[in-house]
Amino acid sequence: MMKKQKNAKSEKTIHTQFLLLFLLVFIVGCNTGVKNQDEILSKEEKEQGWVLLFDGKTFTGWRGLGRDTVEIQHWKVENGMIHKLKNDDVPPLPNGEKINGGDLMTIDTFESFELSFEWKILSNGNSGIKYNVSEEISKTFGSGFNALGFEYQILDDSALIYKELKPTQYTGALYEMYAPQNVQLKPAGEFNQGRILVNGNHGEHWVNGVKVVEFEFATAEFDSLFRLSKYAKYPGFEKKRSGHIVITNHSDESWYRNIKIRRIY
Repeated sequence: MMKKQKNAKSEKTIHTQFLLLFLLVFIVGCNTGVKNQDEILSKEEKEQGWVLLFDGKTFTGWRGLGRDTVEIQHWKVENGMIHKLKNDDVPPLPNGEKINGGDLMTIDTFESFELSFEWKILSNGNSGIKYNVSEEISKTFGSGFNALGFEYQILDDSALIYKELKPTQYTGALYEMYAPQNVQLKPAGEFNQGRILVNGNHGEHWVNGVKVVEFEFATAEFDSLFRLSKYAKYPGFEKKRSGHIVITNHSDESWYRNIKIRRIY
């Protein structure tokens, strides 16, 4: 009798321990799914006015340019990152027609701001962040789904296929206008840190903690470089405005995470 009671007690203890272990695993798993630790703002950041532009889980706050939604055949949220798929990996429609992924655009607009983000591309990759984007100008003079705006260029600078580019077309450039200086990139396939600052008429581009471009809107230098760029043919393009921020839909794969912004008043 004593032996049976002892065995029953032992089995009850094991059962209780198993339940506790299961609950612990379940809670940890749920927490991991609810919050991506890399996407949590610090108390200091919140006090400084930083907000997440990407919550790490959904496309809340984003839509396709010229669309009400996101083209999810081209754009995915995976492991706390926005993943732009390679165009060649996206299956065509049943009739063989290719799906136009279009650019990914913030619903909100921003005039003076500081934007921080991390990005990754593969060998020979090409991507970019555009800002000061007018959807109206983009739809009038562009393809309807792709942005016309100032671009923070993102590129595999070391790739041989890009060796003939102009200095204003490499990573960190204000594309077609200002060439970057002192850019130190991590190897293709690793994350780099980007920063864009627009404060009034003053602008800066940063790569991995180093300021690589600095410029002033509405100056003789800026206007002369603009007139030499491919953008000069678009009426009103160069005017500073409260515009959208856009992740470009180049044909290559790219990944973005830890995207946060603070408005400057």
